[in-house]
Amino acid sequence: MTAQIIDGKAVSIQCLERIAQEVAKRKENHQRVPGLAVILIGDNPASQVYVRNKKNACEKVGFYSLSIEKPASFTEDELLTLIDELNENPEIDGILVQLPLPDHIDGQKVIERIRPDKDVDGFHPYNIGRLAVKMPLMRPCTPKGVMTMLDAYGIDIKGKNVTIIGQSNIVGRPQALEMLMKRATVTICHTATRDLAEEVSRADIVVAAVGRPACIQGAWIKPGAVVIDVGINRLENGCLCGDVDFETAKERASYITPVPGGVGPMTIASLLENTLEAAQLHDKTSN
Repeated sequence: MTAQIIDGKAVSIQCLERIAQEVAKRKENHQRVPGLAVILIGDNPASQVYVRNKKNACEKVGFYSLSIEKPASFTEDELLTLIDELNENPEIDGILVQLPLPDHIDGQKVIERIRPDKDVDGFHPYNIGRLAVKMPLMRPCTPKGVMTMLDAYGIDIKGKNVTIIGQSNIVGRPQALEMLMKRATVTICHTATRDLAEEVSRADIVVAAVGRPACIQGAWIKPGAVVIDVGINRLENGCLCGDVDFETAKERASYITPVPGGVGPMTIASLLENTLEAAQLHDKTSN
């Protein structure tokens, strides 16, 4: 068996095309185009790439994009004041603060300062809470993107055993909530899990999100399982790889995501979907 590749790039292009069509309709109806503000503090090279990719995606779909770059010396109070201004800006539907932030800034305080209806990353406790009670508003982008990919490939989740490796607030925990909404049976693994190989071997769907190169061995994968690799790691030779040993895992899985070209493009597509949904929500509240 050789797994079918889940092409996240192709699915993301379809998502962006749908968003662009919705933006075109808004223009025809003389409605305001959705606006996204992205804040970058410092000069982290990887963050600069991510911000540039998000700006390019906004241009493709016709969003209003506001890119705000500040030096690493920018203070926490200055950042909170900037967020307050964007919260009140009627042209801005979504606010994204690129992580990680410099050590002198409390990232959680920053996340909680963003208005929940403009929290297009989906990290605010209000949005995580709504997801937990099956009333999602702004859904965290990467887990949402994973669900979109599974749906695009017709992969049924109901009743399946899903093992998620990683318990971060950004991926692992919200991914578990997304799977629960689809009535999967969910196991979350982490550093205290006693027998990771055993947990993975029972899974019909594996979601790896730990940030360690090829730490999930292909031999652990249940034959016919679906493997979603959220990890993206840069090796010493400059190449990118995921958290799963792709070459061995693809010989046992039925479907598998590549790195790059799998989950990554879907995260940006989901961010823009959230921004469009925020604009539609603001249409209702402004009338």
